[in-house]
Amino acid sequence: MTNTCLTLEGVSFTLADGRVLLHDLHEVFDQRRTALVGRNGAGKSVLARLLAGALTPSAGRVVRGGSVHYLSQHIAPQGTVAALAAVQPVLDALARIENGSADPADFDIVGERWDLRERLQTALDRCGLAHVRPDTPVAALSGGEAMRVSLAAAWLSGAQWLILDEPSNHLDRAHRDALLAQLQRWPHGLLVISHDRELLEKMERIVELSPLGLRSYGGGYAFYAACKQVERDSAQRQLDQCKLERKRETQVMREQQERQQRRLAKGACDGRDANQAKVLLGGQRNRAQGTAGKLRQQHVAQQALLSQRVQDAARQVAPSAAIAMHAMAGPQAARQRLAELVEVVLPYAPPTTPTISLTIAGQQRIAVVGPNGSGKSTLLKVLNGQLAPLAGSCEVRASTAYLDQRLAGLAPHRSAIQHLLDVNRQAGEAALRTHLAQMGLDAQLAAAPVGALSGGERLKVALACALYAYPPAQLLLLDEPTNHLDLASLEALESMLRQYQGALVVVSHDEVLLQALNLTGRLCFGAKD
Repeated sequence: MTNTCLTLEGVSFTLADGRVLLHDLHEVFDQRRTALVGRNGAGKSVLARLLAGALTPSAGRVVRGGSVHYLSQHIAPQGTVAALAAVQPVLDALARIENGSADPADFDIVGERWDLRERLQTALDRCGLAHVRPDTPVAALSGGEAMRVSLAAAWLSGAQWLILDEPSNHLDRAHRDALLAQLQRWPHGLLVISHDRELLEKMERIVELSPLGLRSYGGGYAFYAACKQVERDSAQRQLDQCKLERKRETQVMREQQERQQRRLAKGACDGRDANQAKVLLGGQRNRAQGTAGKLRQQHVAQQALLSQRVQDAARQVAPSAAIAMHAMAGPQAARQRLAELVEVVLPYAPPTTPTISLTIAGQQRIAVVGPNGSGKSTLLKVLNGQLAPLAGSCEVRASTAYLDQRLAGLAPHRSAIQHLLDVNRQAGEAALRTHLAQMGLDAQLAAAPVGALSGGERLKVALACALYAYPPAQLLLLDEPTNHLDLASLEALESMLRQYQGALVVVSHDEVLLQALNLTGRLCFGAKD
């Protein structure tokens, strides 16, 4: 095994608006299978691009001990499969040579990769994409199929390092298992940005990025979660202790000031009664006032020191601050039929997808599971009224809220608060900003263009529009709601969905999420051709 490392030496990165996102990071990523975790917006994807050489640090440097292949979490729907797999220039040069080109530049592009076309097709076949060709438009693929193309390119790259940003997003159960097996077999350097708890459990090391910098833990999600709980409890105890000390010292200082003021008042009164000379009284008063002034200075300095200790302790707690999501209270309809599908034939679904007959009543929780491309997302679009069935009938009698996995409803140039006001004018802007803040989107993020946010932050905006719409939805339709979400937000989402009083239909391959939702049923789609 080649002994290669990725090393951060005092790396900082400043955003275009002047905000410092990363500051003075020092870390060595060795050959252990490593996961990078952190809150949405902490800068994980930026750090990945710095490590891969796609961005240049504002300060410090990155030392790469080998070639790096970077897989982005954002897959553009434009272009072809060959472009997505980052082999389009080579295939184009091969085609020109096969058509008679003698241009040396074409031969330089191809290098030793004369069999790349065959190797790409073999890699696609192994990923269950035998029906996909290099010239297939990416727009014709499902989210899971597009991710598998990107992963096939990673295995083909021959790089000494793979940096994979959210590689399990959109993958169905079988291909998640295949990804985990492939990562276990990968013989070179590996850094995975993920909040997939099953994937994290397989890692040999977890590194967390927070405003405090990078911190390394041992491997496995269970070990990491246990360490984080110990840290949170310790940090909170330290903060509580610092606050208590400040309160006690403040009381002591107040009592000292009161005693000093009583002594000053008594001294003045005694001086008048003793009929002392004015010059003696003035000297006594000046000395007493000087003593009182020194005491005030000591109190101010001590108060500043105690307040600084509280602030330092609060900074240790802040990176673990709770995320909260709340479902808007709506009319309960425990026995009411909210939607009914009778012998529905889904558009765009493969021939193996059977007709669907389904009744959805209030407070039901239904998981829709199955392979990529089998029609799960299409079913949600039919329930939301965006698509009509090819045959059969679909009647929805309830208000719905829909989260699509591509977040197509978000306009990149508009802010989170603007999107939220579009769906809820009743609650008021202050209340909506509070909801966003509880989801980890502070005032600055709430006002920023959605296109400037991280993947997890954009998903939170879309979730907010679904959860906090008015009137509240009786039927939530969620398509891969855990993609891009950080660990704290995943736990908050699970808690909220367990308390949601309406009906829920969720498409997800995250078995940990599904197990947490107290499902009343599963709708299983068959294999795709």
